Amino acid sequence: MAVGGDVPEPVSGAVFEHEAKALLREAGVPVPRGVVITEPARDFGAVAGLAEPVVLKAFGPGLVHKSESGAVRLGLRLAEVADAAGRMREALAARGITSSGFLVEEQAEAGVELIAGLVRDPGFGPVLLAGLGGVWAEALRDTALALCPVSEDDVRRMLASLRGSALLHGYRGGAGADVGAVVKLLMTLGGPGGLWERLELGEFEANPVIAAPSGVVAVDARYLPSASPPERVTGGGDGDFRRLFEPRSVAVVGASTTRPNFGNMFLEFYRAAGMPVVAVHPDAAEVAGVPAVRSLAEAGVDYALVAVPAERCADVVRQAAGVPYTQVMSGGFGEAGRPELEADLVEAARAAGTRLLGPNCMGVYCPRGRQTFTGGGLGPPGTVALISQSGGLAGEVIKVGERRGLAFSRVATVGNAADVTPAELLRWLSHDPGTRAVGLYLEDPREGRALYEALATTTLPVALLVGGRSAQGRRAAASHTGGLVGDGRIWRALAEQTGAALVGSQDDLIGVLSFFQAHGARPASGDGVLVIGPSGGASVLAADAFDQAGVRLEPLPGEALTDLRALGLGAGSTLANPLEVPVGPRSRPDLVRAAVAAILRRRPYRDVVAHVNVQSFFTYGTTAEPLLEYARALGGAQEELAGTRFTLVTRNGECAPAGVEDEVRRIAARAGVPVYRSMEAAAVAVAAARTLDRLATDGRASDGRASDGRASDGRASDGRASDGRSVGGRDFGRAGS
Repeated sequence: MAVGGDVPEPVSGAVFEHEAKALLREAGVPVPRGVVITEPARDFGAVAGLAEPVVLKAFGPGLVHKSESGAVRLGLRLAEVADAAGRMREALAARGITSSGFLVEEQAEAGVELIAGLVRDPGFGPVLLAGLGGVWAEALRDTALALCPVSEDDVRRMLASLRGSALLHGYRGGAGADVGAVVKLLMTLGGPGGLWERLELGEFEANPVIAAPSGVVAVDARYLPSASPPERVTGGGDGDFRRLFEPRSVAVVGASTTRPNFGNMFLEFYRAAGMPVVAVHPDAAEVAGVPAVRSLAEAGVDYALVAVPAERCADVVRQAAGVPYTQVMSGGFGEAGRPELEADLVEAARAAGTRLLGPNCMGVYCPRGRQTFTGGGLGPPGTVALISQSGGLAGEVIKVGERRGLAFSRVATVGNAADVTPAELLRWLSHDPGTRAVGLYLEDPREGRALYEALATTTLPVALLVGGRSAQGRRAAASHTGGLVGDGRIWRALAEQTGAALVGSQDDLIGVLSFFQAHGARPASGDGVLVIGPSGGASVLAADAFDQAGVRLEPLPGEALTDLRALGLGAGSTLANPLEVPVGPRSRPDLVRAAVAAILRRRPYRDVVAHVNVQSFFTYGTTAEPLLEYARALGGAQEELAGTRFTLVTRNGECAPAGVEDEVRRIAARAGVPVYRSMEAAAVAVAAARTLDRLATDGRASDGRASDGRASDGRASDGRASDGRSVGGRDFGRAGS
């Protein structure tokens, strides 16, 4: 690139277009040939070596979106450039804009316009964005995201997910584009060793990139260096959290001798759970029948719960020397617009040498360790863990989940996560022998980069529920890239790259965890989903539910049709998937079992979803026994056909007499069959499991690496991140082992 005159320094940290393009060119990304003419020069003789037609662009402070400011002219002849620059200079001056110079470039051939960009997300760090570019970037917002570093598989998935992806392959006679060149461009930006690692990244954007059969060329570029350093890691590092979940004794600070409060409630919970507990009170020898000490320093416990006003919490925590874990239940810190109180609290915890849970959290639940923050007693110990930023929601998941058969290993609510973070807990749970699946409820990505790495390397199946995905409150960026990243799609990208099952509701979170609990250890074989049950209308709706969940119901194997007709099926209906089978109080309880066996002899379906209309058992029958016998038959099928995962849907379950649904769940649970009340809930759970199946078998080896030898997260095959840290691969084979 020829340069005429000295290039002025950009203002406000912005980098002019030709400087951003120089970065791309040095990285190997094609950009148009051009020259830079700086003010006050009027000599445009340097453009003589360019091929016509050419493009004229002004650059300078405030010229971010040049086309909207009249700072771009296309299709010029060389002889027209000087005059066009003069008119452009005058038009900009009339709008109060002073140009610093002009960029004259050869005009690129026509092609598909794309946007390719990088932005440092406030929570997750460097993010790659790709999509339809030019004016379509904002008009259609047809873009895809991935967290850096990306792999080639990630990039191809991003491109395939675009609504306009067909344009890249030639649509209705169009020429299409060199997709390999597009992939190479995106890897240059966001792959291992890419520009994302070398830039002081605020935002970097190439828009548009013209993708043609001959390759790609970035015809515009914008770079905004970061105005602030990257997010600082605030957590205390990896710790042994066993005493958090299984303390030998607990202290409660804040219980009252005169007015029962939250502290008193927790004293009651701990006494009911059989946990050795002591109250901390400045005057009393006991509180509500619990022995009391005057200060936390005298308590001699593994875990302290602090429930005093926010202004007093730091003083209490400073007394926690020798206490491994201190939970601050109180709110009124950063979430209430008082970050200084939260910072003081963290400093107090560090000074005392205690790890801080919260503030603004309900605490920990662990039946095995007699830890609790819920009333009604402890449920059975199990293998499902939960990390939640909301204590209230965690309490609901525990109680509703246990009602539906979930059994928890460890639950931690983290609130503001000022010290102990979800990422740190997930890393520890990944090596906890008592945990085989994890649920996450998050509202903001505290230490988002660490969370991404923890999700990418855990061997456990994870269900992820995120609150506030549609309103992240991110800043409006000067480039398209920053504005397009700032929404819930970054959570979808996180889930797609790490294998977490992203769910949309609390009910689905419980449902997916139920599936993981039942089937996590089952070595399923085959492929496809078979839906079987009564009623044509229900079967049609079942097909819709699975389609909505992104699961295709493959046709029945033709070889099985004769066997099904021999069972008396198909006389009044079509033999298809979903398969209609009479199920009710007067039908054979083992008919579904026999039909499934006949089909699986011909094709090994990985999942079988059996549904029943509970209402019909009590409209056309008089006792619960036929329904219970059906549940036993389905459980028997699961035990016999261990390579297939069975799921039961009890439609209209509220029509059963009291206690019947619970008994059906108990029968199914003994055989490892999860039970759902709706086909929609079952479809979400099956889809989540099948996502994990694909990650484990479709292009990934058991060590988490792609089939081409690269790590699935874009890291080198030696498993090391770009900064040299060792990062393991994801092995879903451990789930439930």
